[in-house]
Amino acid sequence: MSEPGLREVVPGVHAWVQPDGSWWLNNAGAVHNGDDIVLIDTCATRRRTTLFLEAVAAATGNATIRTAVNTHLHGDHTYGNALLPASTTIVAHQNTRDGLLADFLLKNTPPIWSPTPNWEIDDIRPPTATLRDTMSLYAGTTEVQLHHPGYTAHTVGDVVAWLPQQQVLFTGDLVFHQVTPLVFMGSVDGARRSVEWLRSFPARSVVPGHGPLLTDETFNDVLDTHTRYYEFVQSTAATGIAQGRTPLDAAKDCDLGEFATLPDPERIVLNLHRAYADRTNTPMDLAAALTDAVTYNNGPLHCAL
Repeated sequence: MSEPGLREVVPGVHAWVQPDGSWWLNNAGAVHNGDDIVLIDTCATRRRTTLFLEAVAAATGNATIRTAVNTHLHGDHTYGNALLPASTTIVAHQNTRDGLLADFLLKNTPPIWSPTPNWEIDDIRPPTATLRDTMSLYAGTTEVQLHHPGYTAHTVGDVVAWLPQQQVLFTGDLVFHQVTPLVFMGSVDGARRSVEWLRSFPARSVVPGHGPLLTDETFNDVLDTHTRYYEFVQSTAATGIAQGRTPLDAAKDCDLGEFATLPDPERIVLNLHRAYADRTNTPMDLAAALTDAVTYNNGPLHCAL
């Protein structure tokens, strides 16, 4: 697997890319202008966040991280908040703050992944400033717009970071590139709707939540793939419910087709649990979904942390 690295997308805008983008290996970024930095997400562990912050410091001449954005609540994008300077203001959707305050994985990680992640971080640091719809931040004179799609998608509190002048879009986990999408803590229908919403941004450069960077020429193709995957999940769920099959049984029997070679194929189980819950208007059992994913995978899920 390739090493993580900081890449300058356009002058003053950097993406931290962690191959291959599978479990817990997220992308993040930094917008730099003058003495100011707006950070987009952190990483899952102390080691990985430290590498990211050291790379940002080297690239920006130790400019000040005045603001950090969390695109959503998952720990691969947020646990590293604890390592940011005390003066940094952390911004996210209100639902992301609420979700982080209720986090259960950091201190009581169940044996779902192998090896079990070693966070080396003691406490959650939640956002202290929140939005519900939109907000503009600035790194010097560079505007960073935050937008919420208006509904649950990957999670209940997704935001994208849009740089209108540079035409750069940080999507968070609304986009997985060359990795199986994951929506078990959100909504399959909402994630599908968000695909068309993302097309409304005239982006020339795109930093997905996981996987390689995208250009305007490849972005639409990746969005098309997301739409087909979500339609596949929904149709598989509809058939499974009609036949009285469990999400695990439906996952075992379905043909992943074009999605079979993507990393983390076991996410089909988690996504089906979400689709079943959405269709039957019942709460999703998170513990049961994760247990079924391990069963489908014949053991703990691969983790490269």
